[in-house]
Amino acid sequence: MSEALIMTGRAIRISRRNVDALITAMALPVMLLLVFVYFFGGAIKTDTESYVMYVVPGVLLLCAGFGSSNTAIAVTEDLKGGIIDRFRSLDISGTQILTGHVIASVARNLIATTLVLALAFAIGFRPSATPAGWLAATAVLLAFILALSWLSAAVGLLAKSPEAAGGFTFFVSFLPYPSSAFVQTSDMPTWLQPFAENQPVTRVIDSLRGLLLNQPVGWTPWVALAWCAAILAASAGVSGALFRKRTA
Repeated sequence: MSEALIMTGRAIRISRRNVDALITAMALPVMLLLVFVYFFGGAIKTDTESYVMYVVPGVLLLCAGFGSSNTAIAVTEDLKGGIIDRFRSLDISGTQILTGHVIASVARNLIATTLVLALAFAIGFRPSATPAGWLAATAVLLAFILALSWLSAAVGLLAKSPEAAGGFTFFVSFLPYPSSAFVQTSDMPTWLQPFAENQPVTRVIDSLRGLLLNQPVGWTPWVALAWCAAILAASAGVSGALFRKRTA
């Protein structure tokens, strides 16, 4: 645990020094929230009283995607720069190194999420969640951020360069679009609806939206958590195997 905390502190210091990437990861979700609410919100029909009430959960997941993509770049830069060899000579295991990057990613995402929520409240987002609903929504969002951060670490171990790892941003930023993030899945083409309704991002967004707006959610949060647990377990296992292979 002490080694993981040391690696977390190192990853956070690296993020503080890489100011441009940090600002970009926080500014993009804010810009997207404003664009969707004020440019497209009037043309999109939803079952909520205003579009900002519908779109905020989707933007929160976009925020998580942009923030976690920096984890993939940081892991690739560590491998390329040779610092991993130095850590291994100090008998620091790969688990602690990757855990440090993941915890730093979660911390960055929490800051960005707070910023997006503050702006959402400023432009009219008024959730009616109960205290239990807020706790449940926070748990689902944290689980998704943690799973996505470990997935980013695995991508960073696969990529051969930081530029290639940065391409992960495109995949993460694209996946919420064929989901319930910005439009209702029932308004999508018939051939796309099965994928949009059953992919993990939709389950997480529907859980957040229902919990924050105090709507019936049924088993959706449990399905979302199951998706997050599966992604987390697979990503952590693959990351361990890839780290041993890349540093052998």
